Amino acid sequence: MNLIRNGIGMTSERTRLRMIERLRDRGIQNEQVLQAMFAIPRHVFVEPALESRAYDDAALPLGQGQTISQPHTVARMSELLLASPLKPRKVLEIGTGCGYQTSILSCLVDEVFSVERLGTLLERARANLKALNIRNARLAHADGQAGLIEAAPYDAILVTAASRDVPAALLTQLKPQGRIIMPLGDATQQHLWVIEEIDRQQRRTRYDAVRFVPLLTGRG
Repeated sequence: MNLIRNGIGMTSERTRLRMIERLRDRGIQNEQVLQAMFAIPRHVFVEPALESRAYDDAALPLGQGQTISQPHTVARMSELLLASPLKPRKVLEIGTGCGYQTSILSCLVDEVFSVERLGTLLERARANLKALNIRNARLAHADGQAGLIEAAPYDAILVTAASRDVPAALLTQLKPQGRIIMPLGDATQQHLWVIEEIDRQQRRTRYDAVRFVPLLTGRG
């Protein structure tokens, strides 16, 4: 899988390979995830003034108080999603942003449904995915806390904004044995959590410390 031609400078294969090696060094082991991270050109999704930093392991601003997550966080959440006992084929993403995580998911599962509350960001994501000819992702302008009931249920739900708890609507839109991957916490402390139903009991497992923008309600 290789969605871009070998470029020069920050778009070169060598630059992308260095990013993959950093991900391996930080513990990302799933080869499918690593291949997707190599194939999807992150510089397409960042602001032009920040292209020189596109393959750094750092979150970068998108405007409107939003960010594109650092590559390690994107890879980690994707790896946790694929580790589900229920092989995920249809996934809901809450918080499309610029579409970077969406595009990674599109390489890993059959169908991606992604919700974004900010209309201007959603249009940017649509343009980015169109430029890469990604056809298995469907985007919606909606309140992420409400999920996307019309396409439910989902094998997995990935949330790219932080909340103190899991929105109830998301739990009802998840298939049995599915999992939700999301950051839980407040502005001072957040961790990635996996929430899943095992034998009709909810199980929560805490993973890495992270920092995400808050999960807000409504549309903008």
